[in-house]
Amino acid sequence: MNTRQTRRQFLETAAAVTSAAVLGQRVLAQTRDAGAGIPTRELGRTGIRVPILCLGGWHIGAVGEKSEAIRIMHAAIDEGITFFDNAWDYHDGRSEEWMGEALAQGGKRGRVFLMTKNCERDHAGSMRNLEESLRRLKTDHLDLWQFHEMVYDNDPDWVFEKGGIKAALEAQKAGKVRFIGFTGHKDPRIHLKMLDKPYAWATAQMPINVLDAHYRSFQKEVVPVCLSKGVAALGMKSLGGGAPRGRIPTQAGVSAQDCIRYALSQPIASLVVGIMSMEDLRQDVSVGRHFKPMPETEQLALRERVRDQAGDGRHELFKSSKAFDGPHHRKQHGFETGVN
Repeated sequence: MNTRQTRRQFLETAAAVTSAAVLGQRVLAQTRDAGAGIPTRELGRTGIRVPILCLGGWHIGAVGEKSEAIRIMHAAIDEGITFFDNAWDYHDGRSEEWMGEALAQGGKRGRVFLMTKNCERDHAGSMRNLEESLRRLKTDHLDLWQFHEMVYDNDPDWVFEKGGIKAALEAQKAGKVRFIGFTGHKDPRIHLKMLDKPYAWATAQMPINVLDAHYRSFQKEVVPVCLSKGVAALGMKSLGGGAPRGRIPTQAGVSAQDCIRYALSQPIASLVVGIMSMEDLRQDVSVGRHFKPMPETEQLALRERVRDQAGDGRHELFKSSKAFDGPHHRKQHGFETGVN
């Protein structure tokens, strides 16, 4: 490689980094105070604004009693968390059923930007997932429908080869789905493969946390591509999952509040948070309502503090093991459903 080529590549890389930084600052700059509620940001190029906190569907289905789960969801809406996450397979449908009951009361469905996820890759299975999710959620449309768990290398190909994307586009044309996206927690390469497919995704959901920068980094590799394409990045696993209070606070020594604030300081549209109690809700609302971007010096200090234990994936088992791969998706690929 000659000196001229090396210099050109250096300049191209520097330009890309600068462009991503500028676009990232724009996302943070459009954070808008919602008065007594939760600040909002634009959902990519959709023209929709959503709260910077999104209530996670898996955790709400893990609350001990349905009545308490509904109480938490109603309180979340009243506090300004009006973006709800879910998936067809969460707790064998219980999460969607409980959320559907909560949203059917007092016209609350009209106050919420509702997202759930499609767990199939083929056309018939996707249509079946959609109808079951609509029935459980007691709604005639989804605001966002995402292909769930792009965690195996051939998942992106299956979505297009087996007819999943065809089903999503038909559902969108029929008015049953407004926007289409995808999720995954395993490897940035798989997200990049999805982003390179011939469809302009509205959203891409991914792990965003203080450890991520050191191991299979979505914030370094995927978020800049999302920014360049106008795809809204949705964060999740800010606490690392696993233990009831999250692996990062309990094992890496970073407080839950700092974890959430760090994630919200990245150029994402919203952060999915696991809320299993009124205490969890109060904590998350406090961070979200009073959010101020974490200075880069403070972010750097946090990343350096966890560097040694972040680089091998020990606290991000959703990346480094099959422990967080859903049973439904393991079966699709012929894997055992036990944790390993």
